[in-house]
Amino acid sequence: MEEKRDNLGRLGFLLISAGCAIGCGNVWKFPWMVGEYGGGAFVLLYLICLLILGIPVLCMELSIGRASRKSILYTYQALENPGAKWHIHGVFSLIGNIALMAFYTVVTGWMINYFVKFATGDTAQLGFVKMITNPTENVFYMLVGVIASFIVLGFGVKNGLERISKILMVALFVLMVVLCGHSLTLSGAAKGLRFYLLPDASKINLGVLVAAMNQAFFTLSVGIGAMSIFGSYVPKNNSLLTESINIVILDTGVALMAGLIMFPACATYGIPLNAGPALLFETMSSVFLNMANGRLWGSLFFLFMVFAALSTELAVCENIVTCFSEKYKWSRVKACLICGVGIALISLTTALGYSTWGGFHPFSSDSAWLDFWDFIVSNNLLPLGSLVIAVFCCFKFGWGFDKFFNEANEGKGLKVQKWMKPVFGYVVPVLIILLYIYGLVTFKWK
Repeated sequence: MEEKRDNLGRLGFLLISAGCAIGCGNVWKFPWMVGEYGGGAFVLLYLICLLILGIPVLCMELSIGRASRKSILYTYQALENPGAKWHIHGVFSLIGNIALMAFYTVVTGWMINYFVKFATGDTAQLGFVKMITNPTENVFYMLVGVIASFIVLGFGVKNGLERISKILMVALFVLMVVLCGHSLTLSGAAKGLRFYLLPDASKINLGVLVAAMNQAFFTLSVGIGAMSIFGSYVPKNNSLLTESINIVILDTGVALMAGLIMFPACATYGIPLNAGPALLFETMSSVFLNMANGRLWGSLFFLFMVFAALSTELAVCENIVTCFSEKYKWSRVKACLICGVGIALISLTTALGYSTWGGFHPFSSDSAWLDFWDFIVSNNLLPLGSLVIAVFCCFKFGWGFDKFFNEANEGKGLKVQKWMKPVFGYVVPVLIILLYIYGLVTFKWK
């Protein structure tokens, strides 16, 4: 007997799916990638990658989810031809979700930590290096985020995930609009906006394009089944190309607003833009500590960051819970308990990676567990997973373009056109392969 599956309303589906896409990738990773890869040049290539690669892959991933009504662990088994081995990718997708949470939960903990310090006025204790090298703080705040996420998930998709996602996403957008308006009034706003929005052609190269592709896949969470699970909960009232475009618009809007908040502020206070992962924490805390009502603005900013991070943590952990509950026939509460403990344990690698377990340097001497997990997910599983999904959906030895075409076009809205088949089946895979190979060859291994 087939398991009864929840159906999400359209607004619930859109906000949960956007919540999965919207997270630290938009408001933590996107700004420091922009700062590291040339400002407007990176933004331009990022938008192009979303259009050419992100929307097609997202549409295909949602389609296999809705057609199978299964988690990624069983999606391919439901759709593949007899004797085919596509379902092996389901295992790698589950590994990808777990690897993503191995560092994402810790970053979420950092957001909670900074919010608490601003909200309580304990700003004398701020400091990114000081925070990440404190094992007690890192573990404690990681556990706060993990426990909160799995408590919500324990209430189910509609009563837990859908309900809390609606609240988080609405609050997120309101806070972002307020903070954008404030940053645009700062004295250095024009200088920051020029760096952020005006592309410098001399900074456009293949390395920046690879980074833009990886960021596009990372921010949309495509390639590891994190989005297909929500396709499995959505009815066939609306076409999936329409839904994909809506998700990308919401996701991109948040990323661009994050830049509008940060770069005018950084330009105003003379903060360097190439600080890497510490950019958000070091620069924005410095900005807030040097402005009127900085404690209030800092509390609002990091509260918004907590909302953004938790929305993705909830969505990806839902995928993990569904995979294990389908495989072992666990109840939701049991699956949440076991998966929550497992995620917390693997997250200890990152939480302690700058202190107790700081001897692990996978690449350069200053790399750590976070860099290792990010490399596994962003540089490998996301692009390769997107490649597998594209080939599976577009060729007869997989699911086939006709079946994908019919599923994607169910319901009202924009339709995938027959002329798009070469784009989905050839342009997308070839670009991914070429950029993936170039990215590996030029990766800074030492």
